[in-house]
Amino acid sequence: MVNIQDLFDDAKCYQTIREMRWPDGVTCPQCSSDSVIKNGRDDTEPHRQRYECRGCRQRFDDLTDTIFAGHHQPLRTWIACLYLMGLNLSGLQIAQELDINKDDARAMIQRLRQGIVERRPPVVLEGEVECIASVNPSGPLALPPIRDYNGRHAFRCFPDLLA
Repeated sequence: MVNIQDLFDDAKCYQTIREMRWPDGVTCPQCSSDSVIKNGRDDTEPHRQRYECRGCRQRFDDLTDTIFAGHHQPLRTWIACLYLMGLNLSGLQIAQELDINKDDARAMIQRLRQGIVERRPPVVLEGEVECIASVNPSGPLALPPIRDYNGRHAFRCFPDLLA
């Protein structure tokens, strides 16, 4: 049986992260300076490049301040998980495919989804905005509060308040 993680090359994964994160060259996540020097490689993941900023002396690596930082799974596992999410597999199926604990798979899926939502540009409404409201026979005060996808309180439209 073929393990899907074996199909992902560590070097290519890190190179892709670098290209997506810094299309115009490496910059410091602390001060945004482009005066950055390479400072060796990670001991456990040899394709993970370390850097040092000449401006603020901050040390960082390819994954600093990303959703992949601070986790014990290798980058290729995260990329494979993202790929399997795109195939609409369940958390349990992803855990089985990646040969990882189901709780780890669920945490990774949640973190990846959160990262995708955070990268989305904010929605800007323009022109005339129409609100479709429904009538609640119990009245507006009987409605429970609702939350949007980020867990924040969302607004309800009431026809009697819009008149």
